[in-house]
Amino acid sequence: MTTTLDPKKNHLLAALPDAEWQRWKPQLEQVEMPLGLVLSESGRSLTHVYFPITAIVSLLYVMENGASAEIAVVGKEGIVGISLFMGGGTTPSRAVVQSAGIGVRLKARMMLDEFNRAGPVMHLLLRYTQSLITQMAQTAACNRHHTLDQQLCRWLLLSLDRLEGNELVMTQELIANMLGVRREGVTEAALKLQESGLIRYARGHITVLDRAGLEKRSCECYAVVKKESDRLLPDRLAI
Repeated sequence: MTTTLDPKKNHLLAALPDAEWQRWKPQLEQVEMPLGLVLSESGRSLTHVYFPITAIVSLLYVMENGASAEIAVVGKEGIVGISLFMGGGTTPSRAVVQSAGIGVRLKARMMLDEFNRAGPVMHLLLRYTQSLITQMAQTAACNRHHTLDQQLCRWLLLSLDRLEGNELVMTQELIANMLGVRREGVTEAALKLQESGLIRYARGHITVLDRAGLEKRSCECYAVVKKESDRLLPDRLAI
């Protein structure tokens, strides 16, 4: 039996003014988010927007040949489905659950109506969208200019920020798909981090042993994204 979680564990929902929260609360539906669940597909209209609570969702850009690479991650700090209220309606990216958990969803029509009120909800969502765009831009720069083990450090830190503990359940193959690289490259990078005492990796479980060391080993990209998130969003949203 699924445990009912407080929707306000999602930072965007926690930041809603009381009047908006009272309108939203009866319409929010808790949903399970198993690993690999596709929440939105490239080019398709959204029926709901999703607010992860304990799950992490990857936004992936998928090429014509089926290859993919992650452009951003969304967890308890955010929302999946910004194309709905940004006016595009659809997006060329795919949203896939990368770490299983629980979230809540809201019907697309209500989300659009709330945004079009042009009140606090609109301003909150626009600030979140700017922080997400920063993450996307920094990811593109990181993938072009930094080493694979630096990219892996950044990716682990972003994921860790969105989880309660220090352990991720993630296969090397899945990480390779997220980063858009070969599995052998991830194996080598993970081994370097393990030999340095930063992580422990066994049978799809990654345990971060030294977060400070991981931040030091990472490129500047993680800090840039974190700083911009803290600047744009209220304390309850910042990760």
